[in-house]
Amino acid sequence: MAVRAAVLPAVGAPLEITGVDLPDPGPGEVRVRLAAAGVCHSDLSLSDGTMRVPVPAILGHEGAGTVVAVGEDVTHVAPGDGVVLNWAPSCGTCPACGRGEVWLCAHALDGAARVHARRADDGTALHPGLNVAAFAEETVVPGACVLPAPDGVPLADAALLGCAVLTGYGAVHHSARVRAGESVAVFGVGGVGLAALQSARIAGAATVVAVDVSPEKEELARAAGATEYVVASDTTARQIRALTGKQGVDVAVECVGRASTIRTAWESTRRGGRTTVVGIGGKEEKVSFNALEIFHWGRTLAGCVYGNSDPARDLPVLAAHIRSGAFDLGALVTDRITLDGIPAAFDTMIAGKGGRALVVF
Repeated sequence: MAVRAAVLPAVGAPLEITGVDLPDPGPGEVRVRLAAAGVCHSDLSLSDGTMRVPVPAILGHEGAGTVVAVGEDVTHVAPGDGVVLNWAPSCGTCPACGRGEVWLCAHALDGAARVHARRADDGTALHPGLNVAAFAEETVVPGACVLPAPDGVPLADAALLGCAVLTGYGAVHHSARVRAGESVAVFGVGGVGLAALQSARIAGAATVVAVDVSPEKEELARAAGATEYVVASDTTARQIRALTGKQGVDVAVECVGRASTIRTAWESTRRGGRTTVVGIGGKEEKVSFNALEIFHWGRTLAGCVYGNSDPARDLPVLAAHIRSGAFDLGALVTDRITLDGIPAAFDTMIAGKGGRALVVF
């Protein structure tokens, strides 16, 4: 029986909501009925070619659901179990995994090249956008791409753990290593930015500045933990320094992926400050610094993949924060939509509006 899915027929083409035929799970595979899937900016980056993906493809990489069936050799989950999808499974054998840097696994996206399903109307082979093809009523994934859903977390909300929350939390706790009493600026108040704001609050940051082009996002940002809100402009760095005794923040977390925003985030930190770049930009986005200012300011600039997170390690920690009320998953969601609403959610992201749209099946 065919299931409905959001298919990207070609790079730059509109998504098509259509029926697809999924195979039964083979050895080591798991079939999952989706409860919900988050619409992430990375999905937009895949659709417009900023990030490469074999096409045609079923997009969606942030999801959670219920196991329907398992193939041979799958023992860590069983039919009826709630699971969170992990779009970047680690191989455990490459040099990065050997160093414990599983978020940099050289083989994490190997599965994206496989034939995942076929269109029900014409049999066209389809790939899974970032391994898990979460923009579908059901999906079949390698066993390494599912993790048991945390107890006490609603399954639909748990979808956000698959990308936005792990990325925002990890950017603050693992990459930037924010300490209690420090000041933090988060650039971009989307799903990841809202998660970073909550994570800065959990870390004990004293001043948390949210920066976004949209004035309408101030209420969202403050609810997530921002103590200050700055509407992005040519004077953003100056405004942030004014809010921090003319020093600049200790840490900036950039969740946009634009050269101008990365540069502004760096300029917004104090001498010796730390900037973590989470946003995914295109290769044409060039950030420049002169040699003297690098020496004089003594700042650091670091990339951050998937929040430098290890899902197996970090999901239980996040679950404890959620159960205690310290982290509010619902505060990230600004729209709950159906599968047919994904194209409109892409338009909302392009316009710089909203937080996280959540497809609820």
